[in-house]
Amino acid sequence: MGGPRTATALAAALSLSLAWFVVADAAPRPAAAPTATAARGVDPAVVKALREMSAYLQSLSTFKLTSRTSLDLVANDNQKIQLDGTATYRVRKPNAFVIDVVSDDWNRSYIYNGHEFTLYAPKLGYFATWAAPANIQETVSFVENRFGISLPLDDLFRWSGQDGARADALTSGFLVGAETIEGVKTNHYAFREGDIDWQVWIQQGDQPLPLKLVIVDRRDPTNPAYVARLSWTLNPPLTDEDFAFRPGKDAKRIRIVLQH
Repeated sequence: MGGPRTATALAAALSLSLAWFVVADAAPRPAAAPTATAARGVDPAVVKALREMSAYLQSLSTFKLTSRTSLDLVANDNQKIQLDGTATYRVRKPNAFVIDVVSDDWNRSYIYNGHEFTLYAPKLGYFATWAAPANIQETVSFVENRFGISLPLDDLFRWSGQDGARADALTSGFLVGAETIEGVKTNHYAFREGDIDWQVWIQQGDQPLPLKLVIVDRRDPTNPAYVARLSWTLNPPLTDEDFAFRPGKDAKRIRIVLQH
């Protein structure tokens, strides 16, 4: 099966696309930029919609999120299969999160409490803990650079001061139309970015949340697709207890070799 290669490619695509709508984008744009992007098939109105969603997400001080995902893969006999999973998030800015990733054969928990970061594998019964920086953004970069750990939907945490992909990275961007996702009215947008096609469904109204994301990797002739459906709980009350690490009674602490 081509699973690892495909999963890696789609993870990279996910990082590229999410950077559009969850990273701070306060830097001014040159006056000629809208004309240039329009000439390349990118509607400036859809870029504006992504930036408005980014600003709204940045305004949330706490949130809970459930991401129900599926990944299409192709077996050696060219038969398509689909793998499902779920990731749940509890986030309190600026310095706490818990992410639990669950599938039938792979579970991981990522816990950050403001001063320590813990990686826990419940089924294997192992965990590792490190001293961590004082905020979410720096911690996400720390675990990626030092340990090679990329958190699921990590761009959700890159809130402040960091610019995302520019409009000139896109070769296409347009509004597909208005669609209903599980009873909620959304605007459906489609983009092309290099060899990656991606789509996002943004809730209409004064809470422009991303409710669905689809990514297709055109570098693979089978065009594997990653799909995530996102369910949000906005500004829930979260305390320090929500970010406390509680390992299983037989869990063992281990050390992970640093990346060089």
